[in-house]
Amino acid sequence: MLTHLSIRNYALIDNLTIDFPNGLITITGETGAGKSIILGALKLVLGERAEIKSIKNSEKKCFIEADFQLSSGQFANFFIQNDLDFEENTVIRREILPSGKSRAFINDTPVTLDTLHELTYQLIDIHSQFETSDLYNENYQMGLLDKFSGLEIQFSKYISIYNQYILEKKKLEELIKQFDSNNNDSEYNKYLWEELENAELESLSFSDLENELNMMKNSEFIAHIISESQQLLQNEDIGTLNQLQEISSRMDKGAVLLSDLEKLAERINSVKLELQDITSEYDLLLEKLEFNPIRFEELNQKFNEINTLLQKHKVNSVDELLEIKNHLLKKTTNSENLEKEISISQKQIQKYINELNLHATELHNKRLENIPFLEKRILEILTKLGMDKSKINIKLETIDHFNGLGSDKISFLFSANMGKKLLPIEKSISGGERSRVMLAIKKIMAENDNLPTLILDEIDTGVSGRIANEIGILMQEMSKTMQLIVITHLPQVAAKGNYQFKVEKNEVENKTQTQIRLLTPKERIEEIAQLISGSDVTDIARAQAQSLLN
Repeated sequence: MLTHLSIRNYALIDNLTIDFPNGLITITGETGAGKSIILGALKLVLGERAEIKSIKNSEKKCFIEADFQLSSGQFANFFIQNDLDFEENTVIRREILPSGKSRAFINDTPVTLDTLHELTYQLIDIHSQFETSDLYNENYQMGLLDKFSGLEIQFSKYISIYNQYILEKKKLEELIKQFDSNNNDSEYNKYLWEELENAELESLSFSDLENELNMMKNSEFIAHIISESQQLLQNEDIGTLNQLQEISSRMDKGAVLLSDLEKLAERINSVKLELQDITSEYDLLLEKLEFNPIRFEELNQKFNEINTLLQKHKVNSVDELLEIKNHLLKKTTNSENLEKEISISQKQIQKYINELNLHATELHNKRLENIPFLEKRILEILTKLGMDKSKINIKLETIDHFNGLGSDKISFLFSANMGKKLLPIEKSISGGERSRVMLAIKKIMAENDNLPTLILDEIDTGVSGRIANEIGILMQEMSKTMQLIVITHLPQVAAKGNYQFKVEKNEVENKTQTQIRLLTPKERIEEIAQLISGSDVTDIARAQAQSLLN
């Protein structure tokens, strides 16, 4: 339960602290005194988004802290799963910095708002007078039926599979989208790949091909140059080799007389041997230069083929063409893999559908079974609240698809008066009736929930007299199993509280500030009397207040 609330620098609040006891707590105060401000601060602790305009002094940070008394049996598992230290007196804190950023803490450990909300959702429910529209919400109506029917575990199993089913469906849609996209280009990609594959690029040296082709194209000219070179080397009269032979002979003779000439003779002999080797190479080249028209045509076709591919793919080398070929192969392979993934995903979806059918059928049957008992319980409470002519019909229809509620559609048909046709509840109740129906729903929720704290903000709007007293009695019953905090303008309800707080605005140092305080027994008489008679409190009103308190 909520044991303490501390608020600093928020809206009209400089510094406010409240200690909350157990049982039924009523809170009163004039309209505009700041009750909604305190609730707004508490909602921040529960994980609502913070706004910088909430800060009273924009140069300081806003600070809201709430203490909750928790049982380890109910909450220890949450703390373990989120790597948090469990304490029976758990402190939740929100801070809004002047920059507008906010931070959240559980027992001084920073947490995300999602984690904060996940915990506080199990701790406290705040129902505002403007939130009776929940009655018209299909999720809320089904939630009530499931809670009353004890189907939380079964529904949890269903929703777990349903969420996986939705994710798998999205995954399948994406896979099919990718596959279709690949498929549109698959034939063309396959053609491009085959074209590159047939070019046998891996075994090709484009530079060698180009050299051989150039050699064939210029074979006559090259042969002429070689022949002239051979002539210059081998001519009997002026050939370089013959002259070197003469020089070598003379040097050999001179080497006998001068040892230094021996080394020069060796070098000249080496040059002669090198030139003789060159002449042999010339002969080999001349053999290669023999023009082969068939080979020339092959080379020319290959050269043109490669050049066409380079231009087509807008690249400059065979290596780049090979990269493109590998990329095209991956695309083709990817399409095959996508086909397999699509098949696996379709089988997984079918598995989820089978499981969802089982769980949805179980939920449907249990809901149908418990609808008459829920209708009866709602009417029992409404009878106590002066709506004994009411009728309610909870309709449950099966739909042909799964949704976040199962495979069911729910609607509440209601009539508050005898002889009136049953209509959807949003079309059949007035403001005061709506408050009472909502209170009946909250009573049933409290009977079937482990929620420690419930806050009702002026849920009794639009009622008075005997009905107001019955509402107070109903709230007393609810507070036996939970901490119930009620903001009210009704004296009958305010008097039923085990404790009564008053919210008021005061002028402090020329500034308006909201404060809240626990009323003493005498102050309660005055406050309830004021609710009865207005600003001029009479002795009769005080006597009525004392009677209500008694």
